[in-house]
Amino acid sequence: MTLTELRYIVSLQQTGHFGKAAEKCFVSQPTLSVAIKKLEEELDVSLFERSRRHIRATPLGEKIIKQAKTVLEQANIINELANAGKDPLGSMLSIGAIYTIGPYLFPHFIPQLQHLTPDMPLYIEENYTAVLREKLRQGELDAIVISLPFNEPDVVTQKLYQEPFVVLMPKNHPLSKYNNVDIKQLEKEQVLLLGQGHCFRDQVLEVCPSLGKKLSNGPNALQSVVEGSSLETLKYMVASGLGITLLPASAAQINLSGESSLVTRPFANGLITRTVALAWRASFPHHQVIDVLSKAIRMCQLGSNISE
Repeated sequence: MTLTELRYIVSLQQTGHFGKAAEKCFVSQPTLSVAIKKLEEELDVSLFERSRRHIRATPLGEKIIKQAKTVLEQANIINELANAGKDPLGSMLSIGAIYTIGPYLFPHFIPQLQHLTPDMPLYIEENYTAVLREKLRQGELDAIVISLPFNEPDVVTQKLYQEPFVVLMPKNHPLSKYNNVDIKQLEKEQVLLLGQGHCFRDQVLEVCPSLGKKLSNGPNALQSVVEGSSLETLKYMVASGLGITLLPASAAQINLSGESSLVTRPFANGLITRTVALAWRASFPHHQVIDVLSKAIRMCQLGSNISE
């Protein structure tokens, strides 16, 4: 049994597909298939149920894969301990951010970080919270930038800044005559939302429960709620006259073709916000790196900085 074989079965369980698992592990599909079969023979158990349509873990396979994840996490801690004596600001840093933060943070953040740590190689990734959470635990990412709440065992979070939500609408929309908008005013509007899997979607539905009720009404709900794949898609949909949308303030400031036809309005009292935070494994040994990351992100001034 090897760590490589354990990575293979974890990847296969996550993807449910031999080809995708092999691609994720940067090996050929036959290599991954043979290695998993060898592990099953060594353990004398079937880890997966195989059919033409589905690859799923057996009940015993689920237990073994869960333990494999723990073993891989512990192996990563050993690597981190071994690297602890190296120059932390000269080693590769891997950082991820959720889709609704990354495009608006990274263009400002990377120059700031390069100014503070010119010798630090950097890898960045944008993804869903659930994917970033898993990659952080497995050591594929050193730190992630997410929106709270975010609860994960053995992971430390640090609040960075508070960012308000705004309403994006056409310049001639009836709500544009107000200096600010009340959440109740959105109940009768055609509101554009992100699709499922985005935490920002969940936050919008939390502050405006009536939108959730429309979604639960079935196909007719599309007359009142339209979903998009990204914040940029939503902005272009608003520009096309399909409705209005809620955005983090940082996303609303990005240039957009035809932006002169769009306006934003804050919410009354500025009470609708999100808290952006940095998260890293408690075992991560380079606290100096975390301090520099935090400083570089705060220097971007995308919201009201929070001191902890």
